[in-house]
Amino acid sequence: MAENIKNIQAQEYNEENIRTLEGMEHIRQRPGMYIGQLGNGEHAADGIYVILKEVIDNGIDEFRMHAGKQINITVSETSVTVRDFGRGIPLGKVVDVSSKLNTGAKFDDKAFVKSVGMNGVGIKATNAMSAEFFIESYRDGKASFARYHQGKIQDQGFRDAPKEKNGTYVEFTPDPLMFVGYKYRLDIVETMVKNYSYLNKGLTLKLNDTVYKSENGLLDLVNDSLTEDPLYAPIHIEGEDIEIVFTHGEVDNENISSFVNGQYTRDGGTHLAAFREAVAKTLKEFYKKDYAPEDIREGIIGAISMRVQEPNFANQAKTKMSSVYMWEKPVKDKDGAQIDTDKGPTIRGFVNDFMKTNLDNYLHIHKEIQQAIQDKIVLNEKIRKQKGEVTTKLKTRRKKDEYNPKLRDCRYHYNDKPTKDNAAFTQASSIFITEGDSASGTFTKVRDANVQAVFSLRGKPINCYKESAAKVAANVELSLLISALGIEDDMDNLRYNNIIVATDADDDGMHIRMLVLTFFLKFYPDLIRGGHVYILETPLFRVKNKKESIYCFDREEKEAAIKKLKSGIEITRFKGLGEISDHEFKDFIGPDMRLNDVQLSQEESIKELLNFYMGDNTQDRQDFIRENLRSVEQMDGIDI
Repeated sequence: MAENIKNIQAQEYNEENIRTLEGMEHIRQRPGMYIGQLGNGEHAADGIYVILKEVIDNGIDEFRMHAGKQINITVSETSVTVRDFGRGIPLGKVVDVSSKLNTGAKFDDKAFVKSVGMNGVGIKATNAMSAEFFIESYRDGKASFARYHQGKIQDQGFRDAPKEKNGTYVEFTPDPLMFVGYKYRLDIVETMVKNYSYLNKGLTLKLNDTVYKSENGLLDLVNDSLTEDPLYAPIHIEGEDIEIVFTHGEVDNENISSFVNGQYTRDGGTHLAAFREAVAKTLKEFYKKDYAPEDIREGIIGAISMRVQEPNFANQAKTKMSSVYMWEKPVKDKDGAQIDTDKGPTIRGFVNDFMKTNLDNYLHIHKEIQQAIQDKIVLNEKIRKQKGEVTTKLKTRRKKDEYNPKLRDCRYHYNDKPTKDNAAFTQASSIFITEGDSASGTFTKVRDANVQAVFSLRGKPINCYKESAAKVAANVELSLLISALGIEDDMDNLRYNNIIVATDADDDGMHIRMLVLTFFLKFYPDLIRGGHVYILETPLFRVKNKKESIYCFDREEKEAAIKKLKSGIEITRFKGLGEISDHEFKDFIGPDMRLNDVQLSQEESIKELLNFYMGDNTQDRQDFIRENLRSVEQMDGIDI
């Protein structure tokens, strides 16, 4: 979280303050510019997966240029090797390609077409962020290699390699100084490799001892990831530079994966927005009904993959495409000076034209699915109108109150118009969902009012598991929460980047936590998929003597604190947030607060998750709760 901005006294500024960072050093000094977040490997967006992807992407680009049909990948908890069988890096350029920024063949359209890596960084970031990095290229029985330590070259040379097929071999170990406590999660790597196979029909990827190969592209991806029976067989349409697969399920939200040049764009972008618009427009015209776009898209499950010449991304991690056109090429005069830009069709227009022709044709041929799609749209429309009637009444009632009585708001919000001065504040904007007036009062007293809002639950919210959208919308408590978040009408109006569920670590608190998460999971899963929902960790114990106090979040930390302080120890067990004094509690929601993010992958079934956690008390569920949730009785049973 961002700290309060305070008055800062001017410091000396002279020649000694001016530094020039060489390319590799700059990557290590400013890793966020190149790989996004660092992390420790717990999450798919963490940097160790980005630097792995950069290496694999090079092999993928070779395959796209019809050079090499297999990539071998080995991953342990702390190191990686990747061997492709492409053309191999030109032997005299191995050092340049692996260590000099803005160096590579992908600036040349003749060597690489519609590649992901077009900015000359890629593998250099992997090198810079690795403790040890080795690369060797094989061409026609000869090899060239380079070895690095923390981005600094240690050795290089040439050798004979008559038994090696053409291609490139990379071995690296991420630097534990950059990725503290990291380890690779094989399930995250497996998902990455599976996606590569779906997007590159005919390519064989071998991860450790498992082979991945897809013959049907995105259709395999959608079929393999379906967690419930679709309402009709997935629609699969392909064209030059585009492939689309989709169906509808009984779920009440969209779940569409998007890709550009083989890159998974987790945060979507112009291609996903174009598809969402095009599918709604085409189906409205096909049925000759003025259906609302949201009624057409609700429950849709699918994927879109596009090929774009030199795509633009919102960040180095390439999770969101920002390109407007299918290509933008400079037009130069005879002296090489740029005089114009050749812009291809817009992505929006390209996708709309493709869908208008191909989806319309598909529906006329496959008449058996026409009714299933229309029935789903009509059902969505009915549910939306029921929910809308209730929401309108609640909005009218709240306008009379002129404010949200459950909300103590902050000054800056995630949906504020961005300026150069408010960026840190809008990213740090958070809302704590608390239980009861006591805890709410504590949060409100010690929070950072610039970026931290507090919403107080009156008690346990209703269990939304089996409730209709209309009934949930009629619930005042939850409708006030959604009003506070700003997402009554559109998710783009989200007012807080971080939604933090902050309940006591006892049975009641755990139950309230599950009820709130059930609500988000069923009706607003994109809040979770977008990485906006967190659980606040608060201390369970304070161990102190006359000189020092240590706050402990679990049994192990408590035992370590007892050993450290040794004698004259006093141990306090916190049973509720309201028991922690204001001056103590301030540290626990400050810049170093402990948060556990709530995760939901594209492949996970919301229906199955809800049934497991909030359905009938099956033995499996009881065993899970008993093994994973800390109850007051369990913690109080510890000998302190």
